[in-house]
Amino acid sequence: MENSLIDVGWRRPRVAPSLAEVHRTVPVAHGAWWKKAFAFSGPGYLVAVGYMDPGNWATDLAGGARFGYTLLTVILLSNLMAILLQGLAAKLGIVTGRDLAQACRDHYSRPVSLLLWVLCEIAIAACDLAEVIGSAIALNLLFGIPLPWGIAITAFDVLAVLYLQQQGFRLLEGLVVVLIATIGGCFLIEILISKPDAAAVFSGFIPSASILKDPDKLYIGIGILGATVMPHNLYLHSSVVQTRSYQETPAGKREAVKYAFIDSTVALSFALFINAAILVVAAATFHRTGQTGVAEIGDAYRLLTPLLGVTGASAIFAFALLASGQNSTLTGTLAGQIVMEGFLSIRVRPWLRRLITRAIAIVPAALTAIFFGERGTAQLLILSQVVLSLQLSFAVFPLVRFTSDRLKMGEFVNPLWLKVLAYLVAFAIAGFNAWLLVRTFSGRG
Repeated sequence: MENSLIDVGWRRPRVAPSLAEVHRTVPVAHGAWWKKAFAFSGPGYLVAVGYMDPGNWATDLAGGARFGYTLLTVILLSNLMAILLQGLAAKLGIVTGRDLAQACRDHYSRPVSLLLWVLCEIAIAACDLAEVIGSAIALNLLFGIPLPWGIAITAFDVLAVLYLQQQGFRLLEGLVVVLIATIGGCFLIEILISKPDAAAVFSGFIPSASILKDPDKLYIGIGILGATVMPHNLYLHSSVVQTRSYQETPAGKREAVKYAFIDSTVALSFALFINAAILVVAAATFHRTGQTGVAEIGDAYRLLTPLLGVTGASAIFAFALLASGQNSTLTGTLAGQIVMEGFLSIRVRPWLRRLITRAIAIVPAALTAIFFGERGTAQLLILSQVVLSLQLSFAVFPLVRFTSDRLKMGEFVNPLWLKVLAYLVAFAIAGFNAWLLVRTFSGRG
């Protein structure tokens, strides 16, 4: 009876569960609240990985070096938007039993679903491109491996990902948390070394109209938005929350929604710290010394130690970058699998899906590295984040629409205040992107 009620308001009935091989495999503890919170913790960290991938590094470094602490407000607002949207994604998955891709397939016509699938695949390829380039740059900086060879090496990380998936979902989540802690620890050290101006840092979180007036700031700001709120993470989160074995009752779902929101909010707070830390280190090190042209990870690596006068500062930076690239890789397979299965109802072997996604990213990255070198890959990295931002609305609007539909969500439908806030965020994202396009194509961007 419950399944038939769930399918009210949808064009098509619900079919196979999302990520069927790990669906409901993580038990939910009973008793103390902290035991429940621990049982539900994990999916938020898988999602948070996408908010601190190498694409963030490029945009945060460029923003900090060129404009000091000004764009910290963009990072803060982007993170608040992310907390809201990821909360809605988790609620959609828990309440309806559908991930966002399945929801789109079951709501829209076939042509619209296919269009949304193509756009999402472009976003995943852009994200994977950032991971490929970031990992290759880290290998080059740490071990001197040429960029083209580093890009080729990243093709083999599919083996590590598949092994971890076979060992259990909790192990995958645990490794992600360890890598996030590693990145956070590295940047805590970098902040202590760079000694930023605390007053200037706090003032950077205050919104400034100059961001909208200056096309250069706006371009980097949109890149930060694209690197922070990532479209495929909404699909990912709506699926991985269903790995928990919560009760399929209103009370069980209400509890699952509450703890999933706590999980993602805490995890995204770590992402906020890391993104802000990258920009703060860039501002305190490069902008303060007049090195405003630093927009490439390689330049940042070479200048950190001499400018800060601390041996090992550059190595810590590169090590954190490698951890970031590998961490992002761990969720790439899952996101691609969820999107393809959800939109097309086609199951593809994970290793084949991963190789296809990685090949799409490796080809442009390798050609750019061979013909344009380090500077070309840095520009491609920032461009990939702008592409992500332009794809974002095609995931956000369906998500807000579905969670605001009483027929689909029942008693869990967004209340009026949340519906208004969610649509404001959706239109704000669309507006930022429209502004960027106008600036770019009018020759003022």
